[in-house]
Order: sequence, then structure tokens, then C-alpha cells
Amino acid sequence: MVENVLEQLIDLFKTGQAQFRVLEHAAGGKSSQSVAEIRGTELGQGAKALVCHVKGNGVKLYVLAVLPADKQADLAKLAQALGGRRASLASPDEVKELTGCVFGAVPPVSLHPDLKLVADPSLYERYDELAFNAGLLDHSIIIKTEDYKRVVHPELIDFLKDNPPS
Repeated sequence: MVENVLEQLIDLFKTGQAQFRVLEHAAGGKSSQSVAEIRGTELGQGAKALVCHVKGNGVKLYVLAVLPADKQADLAKLAQALGGRRASLASPDEVKELTGCVFGAVPPVSLHPDLKLVADPSLYERYDELAFNAGLLDHSIIIKTEDYKRVVHPELIDFLKDNPPS
């Protein structure tokens, strides 16, 4: 199991010479919006990390899928992009085993060899900084978007739900 997530993230970003800061704050509510308000950031700056299980067509893998917090994942698109037939969210026990974190505290960084990291390209398009929980519900990291992309370098896959026409 992954341990000392906050320390590993700080080491990773320092080694990569990233511009980032750690915020200690009250443990956020259950919504991305309430956490953004606590951090003083926009909802869309949040890097939401979903632990998913992709199966089918001989594929069986765990994926950490990262997207803007104000968007929704299309798990069928994610599965198809990775060669699988279906994708589902991992169980709380699987999340804890693969990330060392509880739901809501998972950072957009894979620290486990069996957890493939992917991100939707839209994560990089709107804000100069990204914000995310740093392995704990009461700690966040705010990092320059370009530094996150350079240091963490997730595989880019388009897996957002399409917005219905208005």
C-alpha cells in the first residue's frame, strides 16, 4: 500500500523544480465546490482524480483518471480509449490500497506501479494553476499547470462526458 502521500508529492514536485504550495485547511465537505471555496480557487481549477477499473477485451487494469472538477467522466469513453469494454469506479478498499488515500483525498498523481495515470487534455486548457487534495482531506497542493504536466506527465485521453446542446 502507498504511504506518506503528502511527503511523496512534495518530494516529487521539489525534485521536478515545480512551482507549488501546500495549503493546510479545514477538512472539506464532500463536494468539489465546497473544497474549492475552502481553498479560494475556482471549481474548474480542481484536478479530480477517479480510481477506475477497466475490463473487457482481455484488458484488466486500474486507472487513475484525472479531469477538471467541474466536468464529468464518461467511463465508457475511458474504457474504449484503453481497449476495454467497460470501466467502473474502484471500491473504497481498492482506492485505499492503490493510493493510500480515502475518497476525496486522492491526488492526480499515481504513486503505485499498478495504477495507470491518464488525464483529459482539457485539464490544461483553462487555468495557470491546478489545485487538488494532497493525500489528506485537510491538505491541498496548488501547482503551476505546466509544472504538473511536465513533472507528472499523464497519458492524455479524451474521456469527458459531452455537454448536451442547450
